[in-house]
Amino acid sequence: MTTAPGPAPVAPLAGPPRHPLDPDPTRATKARAVFALGLIGALTGLFIGGVVPATVALHLARQARREAYASGGFLTGAAWLRRGEHLAWTGLVLVAVAVFAAVVVGVIRLAEAPYGQDFAPNVN
Repeated sequence: MTTAPGPAPVAPLAGPPRHPLDPDPTRATKARAVFALGLIGALTGLFIGGVVPATVALHLARQARREAYASGGFLTGAAWLRRGEHLAWTGLVLVAVAVFAAVVVGVIRLAEAPYGQDFAPNVN
């Protein structure tokens, strides 16, 4: 087996070299907060308490997406944002289901209740 004379081939870089003053890509801190709030919203959705953390998670996700776009790719965490948004929407759907079920149960109980005054049997 023979080798070609000269230096060994070097693998090409994936893109242009980074400027030394560019910041390192880091995960957005809001991405973790969105995921945590979305998870809390999904877990407490059936207890109606999930509406607050889910709403806050959706607002934070919007801010985090704006910041990530403005950073030019140096803020990461899009997967955490997506998961957190999905969990927040799940929590809001669970809240809507719980409210709907409570209204249906309330209407059924109201329909079964007697109306008017209930007098004793010996009263004309």
